[in-house]
Amino acid sequence: MDGVNVHSIQVRARDERSQATYLLRVLRFFLHSAYFIARKHLANPYQLIQVSVPDFLVFAAFLPRLLGTPVILDNRDVLPEFYCSKFKARTDSIVFKLLVLVEKCSAAFADHVIVANDLWYQRLTVRSVRREKCTSIRNYPDADLFFQRPRARGDGKFVVMYPGTLNFHQGLDVAIRAFAQIKDTIPEAEFHIYGEGPERARLIELVDILGLSGKVLFKPVMPYSQIAQVMADANVAVVPKRSSSCFGNEAASTKIFEFMAVGVPVIVSRTEIDSYYFDGSLVKFFESENEADLAESILLLYRNQGLRKQLASNAANYAQKNSWQSKKLQYLHLVDSLAMGKKHGQNPRRLE
Repeated sequence: MDGVNVHSIQVRARDERSQATYLLRVLRFFLHSAYFIARKHLANPYQLIQVSVPDFLVFAAFLPRLLGTPVILDNRDVLPEFYCSKFKARTDSIVFKLLVLVEKCSAAFADHVIVANDLWYQRLTVRSVRREKCTSIRNYPDADLFFQRPRARGDGKFVVMYPGTLNFHQGLDVAIRAFAQIKDTIPEAEFHIYGEGPERARLIELVDILGLSGKVLFKPVMPYSQIAQVMADANVAVVPKRSSSCFGNEAASTKIFEFMAVGVPVIVSRTEIDSYYFDGSLVKFFESENEADLAESILLLYRNQGLRKQLASNAANYAQKNSWQSKKLQYLHLVDSLAMGKKHGQNPRRLE
């Protein structure tokens, strides 16, 4: 795929509602991955291995690490907070403390740790990893896919859109209740939800209870090559994360960046992470978990086309300045410095 060798190791179903189901699936993937990496490495050694979440999967690279191959832990989602959000656990629980211990062990095993935003950099460098061994690199849209383009849709509808996983911390139930408040004021409005996740059944039930069938539409997951145009066709995007969720409050949403890049104004719940990176000139903030405030925000952007255009223009400029093209040298320097520290004869580089 575009010069990268991709190996499918295990099919993923995003429907975990219990800790046991989630853990068993991840452990199964861990064993499959450890075997796969060891076999491939012995046949043709890797120069560097990068492992993403959950953090303890970094130990799947045990054999190459033992043989001297550098390993990066790419901690896109901080596991202790993610666990609390997904399974509604407390941060003072025994499981949370055990996950922090796992985080420390995983960071100690890796040669370097990457985190997805500056808040998590501050968190991890206090509790789990030295500052000189950790780097904050945000998720950036693929500029080859996410760019401003003419709207392909001409049906006269006012489309509010959310694409992504359907987890509790994403606050889609808040957005659906807010949409119920504006559906009569904006009869041409539709709320399009693209994605899968453990909350899907509950959200569909909520739509039925509120009488929104035909107005709130659940769409299947689409590949990146297609979703960019669909996102560009939306009138307004909504990212309604829960600030009461420790994970939702701190997890940076790539969706916001992607909508900025395609020129669609975004309504965003006021979380700590989004307040850290954005302001009112870039997105329309609403009070997190306040469906009335979200409804008013949708109505404001519907009625004020000039505001929609101004937000979209400002956000597009921000996305251009904070793009992968302008920020990638930091990551490439890190990879090169680690990979060049360990060479495997004359074997060619592989990226998998």
